Amino acid sequence: ALRLLNSVGPEKFSMAALAGELGVKPPALYHHVKNKQALLVGMCEVVNESIDVSGFGSLSWREAVERWARSYRAAFSAHPNAIALLATEPITGATRTLAMYECVVQGFLAAGWEASAVMGDMVALESFILGSALDVVAPDDMFDPGDAAAQTPGLTGVLAAQSALEGSRANHSFEVGLAIMIDGLARRNGVGM
Repeated sequence: ALRLLNSVGPEKFSMAALAGELGVKPPALYHHVKNKQALLVGMCEVVNESIDVSGFGSLSWREAVERWARSYRAAFSAHPNAIALLATEPITGATRTLAMYECVVQGFLAAGWEASAVMGDMVALESFILGSALDVVAPDDMFDPGDAAAQTPGLTGVLAAQSALEGSRANHSFEVGLAIMIDGLARRNGVGM
């Protein structure tokens, strides 16, 4: 199912398409999954199983969030078409995914977050992480002005300056953004890191 989703995208992913890919009739799928929602939950579990929450409870909040965010980005950048489909589905029944979120929530609470701020801050981080996962698969020349370089000297200049940095544009942007988000969330919540 994930291979199909990765190749056709969320708009064309369906139970019928999956059945066709497997060479079976659609009703045969329902011997293995209750419905499409159950299939999506299973797919979510597979993608999320590599997200590392082991730092919560053993590392500082900052180090734990960095580990979680990097592994979360890696999990979804390996399945970019899953972002639109899986990141917008309820996780009811996804026991491993629920356990992952419980660990993150407990990490925030243990670091001093008010309960009312945890979900908003966690979802803000997730939004950044998922956007960054899409950036990983974006073409390197995404911002290239091409023939319009003379009309965009600022853009052309910063692109040239950034090309001198080590590593990919996407990785550099992610690390800068992650540091800003972690610093800002901790400061806003009056939490030491």
